[in-house]
Amino acid sequence: MSRKQKGSDAERELVEMLQNAGYASVRIAGSGCSKFPCPDVLASNGSRVLAIECKSTKKERQYFRKQQIKELLEFSNMFAATPMCAIKFSTSWHFIEPHKLRDSGKHHATDRKHVLDEGCALY
Repeated sequence: MSRKQKGSDAERELVEMLQNAGYASVRIAGSGCSKFPCPDVLASNGSRVLAIECKSTKKERQYFRKQQIKELLEFSNMFAATPMCAIKFSTSWHFIEPHKLRDSGKHHATDRKHVLDEGCALY
């Protein structure tokens, strides 16, 4: 399975999980190659709108390109949405606000322990 396919499958899984939790949610296909800032997933439960950048990994650490986070924040600001990063570590999803990611120089990063300590629940 290609990395692109793995990412798309993870985004679809997250959309279904959010739907089951009472959020209307959609995957924005091609979000990574659009010339305009846009998140991977957009979700709302009627009182909260989320713009979500998604990652899936089998490793303990996950990186986000700084440009991805910059665009997530731009979109969220224009859309009046709460920006959120969703990381699937192996089998479980975790959520963390972009400002809580660590600056690793070239990227923003987090790991499973950091997300467990600093992350948040969506519900």
